[in-house]
Amino acid sequence: MDFDFNLILVPLTIGLGIIWLLDKLALKQRKTRGRGQESLLVRWAYDFFPVLAVVLIVRSFLIEPFNIPSSSMVPTLYTGDFIAVNKYAYGVRLPLTYNKVLDTGEPDHGDVAVFRYPENPSIYYIKRVIGLPGDTVSYDQGTISINDVPVDTKPIDFAADTELTSQLYLPGQIAPDQVLTEESAAQMGQQEETEARYFQEIQGDNQHLVRYLNGMNSAQYAPFLQQQSPEVVSSEGTSWRIQVPDGQYFVMGDNRDRSADGRFWGFVPDENLAGKAVYIWMHKPPGLNLPTFKRNGTID
Repeated sequence: MDFDFNLILVPLTIGLGIIWLLDKLALKQRKTRGRGQESLLVRWAYDFFPVLAVVLIVRSFLIEPFNIPSSSMVPTLYTGDFIAVNKYAYGVRLPLTYNKVLDTGEPDHGDVAVFRYPENPSIYYIKRVIGLPGDTVSYDQGTISINDVPVDTKPIDFAADTELTSQLYLPGQIAPDQVLTEESAAQMGQQEETEARYFQEIQGDNQHLVRYLNGMNSAQYAPFLQQQSPEVVSSEGTSWRIQVPDGQYFVMGDNRDRSADGRFWGFVPDENLAGKAVYIWMHKPPGLNLPTFKRNGTID
């Protein structure tokens, strides 16, 4: 999710709002010339400013739509899902400046949160909240623990949708001399699924599935865990332990062995939080395919 529509919406709304206000207070073109006889900018201000103002308020403070661009949250979210994000779940923030003006809540264990990527705040990421400020998060032989209490986890039989599995990899160039066709991308996804293992996790009020791959251990290659920063207590093979600093959160993808998450780049500051993902309202398969609504539903 690599584009903030507010970068266009906010300046455009403010500009048309200023023109609308100038005409109301000084120019008075609509009053003196009549509707449709104003200059082009004044006419645009009257026609579009009210609509844009409503859209800006809804997107900035209530609900904002996002599109899922990767498979890091499989099986909860798949590439091509369109989701609604509750923008006031973690505090009301001003658009563009992101200053919190009203404290309306904070993340809980297991929430699916949208946030500005700490290493490039112009990009939005979506992951699951694992550790809250002050928590100790540890992982040992397949079990995550919060403050030394293991997360309720059990293996589960889960048959992934074949069509969705075929979308785990997108067609296109993935290396200088390697291009995935639509057919080869689908085959890669289906082959990977044969190695997938699913578990049910319960964190707080959130019950969800997570996905691991046989023979994979992404933590071995996670730079944040390996660099032994002051926040990291230990990182040894399949076992690691970190302390979450005040005012920050630790997040992971549900597709645990295919997610570039907090294990790789660290913590999410509170000021980077954008909202809580709450609903899937559409799914659009890649390519020239019509959207479907069979995945519509709340996000656990």
